[in-house]
Amino acid sequence: MTGGTTVTPTLAQARRRVARTDWEALAAALDEHGSAPTEQLLTPAECADLAALYEKPELFRTTVDLARHRFGSGEYRYFTHDLPAPVAALRAALYPRLLPVARDWAARLGRPAPWPDSLEEWLERCHAAGQDRAAQILLRYGEGDWNALHRDVFGELVFPLQVVVGLDAHGTDYTGGEFLMVEQRPRAQSRGTATVLRQGHGLVFTTRDRPVPTRRGWSAGAMRHGVSTVRSGRRHALGLVFHDAS
Repeated sequence: MTGGTTVTPTLAQARRRVARTDWEALAAALDEHGSAPTEQLLTPAECADLAALYEKPELFRTTVDLARHRFGSGEYRYFTHDLPAPVAALRAALYPRLLPVARDWAARLGRPAPWPDSLEEWLERCHAAGQDRAAQILLRYGEGDWNALHRDVFGELVFPLQVVVGLDAHGTDYTGGEFLMVEQRPRAQSRGTATVLRQGHGLVFTTRDRPVPTRRGWSAGAMRHGVSTVRSGRRHALGLVFHDAS
């Protein structure tokens, strides 16, 4: 039990749930669209318990008011390094599944691939480089709230993929609030996609860009993400980032 919550899935359970996803198909979808859904990672009860953690400020290092910073409307909170058990377990279980995609993308783009096999070792490198603040996020949006298009790049060391998990039921707990991605295409108009986050399911998406085939090889297709306006209810989501912040 962490922070008073009854949610205590183990790392072994998280790995079993993560393994349900067809990761070969997911990698192909990431290549095509820059985002792709996973199978269910959390039960509805676990989602409710995680969303309830928003009311426990001692679990977080800071709260960001989107309107204050002109990022949109709504709030999100960064956890401390003392992560709740389900957050730590999911992050650890997802990293090795995402690592082959990250390395493949780096190879195609001719970039370094500094990510070791171990998440712990990668985070140690982040901390040694001055990126030593936790970047795991719990987001809350109410009616009329939204999040502007952006990238979660917090320093020189960046993992190219991240995961967002829906914690509420779309159409029941809230309407609107779709996850948005916009791809900036060279010498063409931008392309946007909107995805409804299913409760307990993850969406893997690119942190900043993805490899795009061209006549001369591969180029980096720049992408940003955000959230459309919530039309009713309240929307919570868990953001899993695989690099820490400076």
